Amino acid sequence: MSKSTTDPNAPMYYNGIYHFFYQYNPRGAVWGNIVWGHSISKDLIDWEALEPAISPSKHFDIKGAWSGSATILPSNKPIILYTGVDPEERQVQNYAVPANLSDPYLRKWIKPGNNPLVDPDIEGVNASAFRDPTTAWWLNGHWRILVGSKRNHRGIAYLYRSKDFIRWTKAKHPLHSAPHTGMWECPDFYPVLLSGIQGLDPSVMGKHVKHVLKVSLDVTRYDYYTVGTYLTDKDRYVPDNTSVDGWAGLRYDYGNFYASKTFFDPAKKRRILWGWVNESDTTADDVKKGWAGIQTIPRIVWLDPNQRQLMQWPIEELESLRRKNVKISHRQLKTGDHIEIKGITAAQADIDVTFYIPSLSKAEPFNPSWTDAQQLCAQKGSKVEGGVGPFGFLILASRNLEEYTPVFFRVFKGSKKHVVLLCSDARSSSLKDGLYKPSFAGFVDVDLADKKLSLRSLIDHSVVESFGAGGKTCITSRVYPTLAVLDNAHLYAFNHGAETIMVENLNAWSMMKPRMNVKMAG
Repeated sequence: MSKSTTDPNAPMYYNGIYHFFYQYNPRGAVWGNIVWGHSISKDLIDWEALEPAISPSKHFDIKGAWSGSATILPSNKPIILYTGVDPEERQVQNYAVPANLSDPYLRKWIKPGNNPLVDPDIEGVNASAFRDPTTAWWLNGHWRILVGSKRNHRGIAYLYRSKDFIRWTKAKHPLHSAPHTGMWECPDFYPVLLSGIQGLDPSVMGKHVKHVLKVSLDVTRYDYYTVGTYLTDKDRYVPDNTSVDGWAGLRYDYGNFYASKTFFDPAKKRRILWGWVNESDTTADDVKKGWAGIQTIPRIVWLDPNQRQLMQWPIEELESLRRKNVKISHRQLKTGDHIEIKGITAAQADIDVTFYIPSLSKAEPFNPSWTDAQQLCAQKGSKVEGGVGPFGFLILASRNLEEYTPVFFRVFKGSKKHVVLLCSDARSSSLKDGLYKPSFAGFVDVDLADKKLSLRSLIDHSVVESFGAGGKTCITSRVYPTLAVLDNAHLYAFNHGAETIMVENLNAWSMMKPRMNVKMAG
């Protein structure tokens, strides 16, 4: 049977089990008939799908059970808040609770009769743009949540407060809003430590933290975030002057990545990020293959020591899938070199490299008008010789390079510092027609004092997730090669720049498949 998955919903860790919910169409590989899919895992790698947790069935969600979040109450009881669509097509906020807390897998969920908890008409908000409640946090005797919305073209994160999690009141002012940004979907608001990679419970406040507000912009279909200060006395969030709201802002991922959701994992004291990766082929292709939509590998997120942005890295559990290992060290990449990394499964691999740049003197001058990284990558692709770069990987490459996905750096000389561009360019990824093949790219805010740049890429047949400079800039691409598949896929390190680049240290692993739908629940 065909199936489609989209937004990640309500990820949580409860009594030793990770729960992952998601917008799910069990009847087809297109959007529609949405229910809450539910999968469980003990290690975030091997998963078992259970029956759907929430399906449209009541007057408050009969026309849709849309995205939401989970909160673990102090009594160690999980509760889900989600958006329902009622018979008048109004978006309302509902709750669901486990039917049986003694069931370790929380298979059945109840939607109590006092739903909806938040009605847009009572609060005077736009009932057609009022969705995706966040995980709650506790402050000064009240629970607080955000709900995404818009008024005209202003994106809004409405703030609601409750003493008992049942009776909610809209605050006089939104937590934050911004003009010309459109609908704010799937808001996420959480604290991050000023230093260190440890994650925090959403209710942690104080001078040792900053806050992150992420919104998914419906207009662009990308996720943007700011780093700033939560003024708890005013219940307002103020982005730092190094973060801007809207399309010019920071992104978790500069590729195919949307509707993301984080959660605090108390077992390992970390904050974990999930994101939805859409297809880049046609709807007809999706129907033919019988599925559409995947989730990224879970990532931990923490504040960069520069305090201007977040860092991301795949969860450590992923390393349990590593098998055959190939190493290369102190290898020169001269202009035009392609070095094949042999001995691993190139279509399903984890590669991690540190490049050393002996001299930056040949770096091309950076034009300050180059503000759009994706346009710059399209203009200066992997074949356009530069001074320092392009250098990186040719991923999912056919033997004669009829198909390949280059993931690479270019280094420019700016007026004050060097400017680093990371590209994941799908334009040459497939000979197939009708695909969306963008030249995804992002700038990397990195100091090149040590003349080193690291790159890690996770390759899994039709998805490439890349992490530049230890997770400062991340890009996810969907690609659909026709030749470079399975054993016919190749992996190369390459350099098309004038400056010789050193592969200081490269590790590549064949990756096993996780065990999907392994039986955990009896």
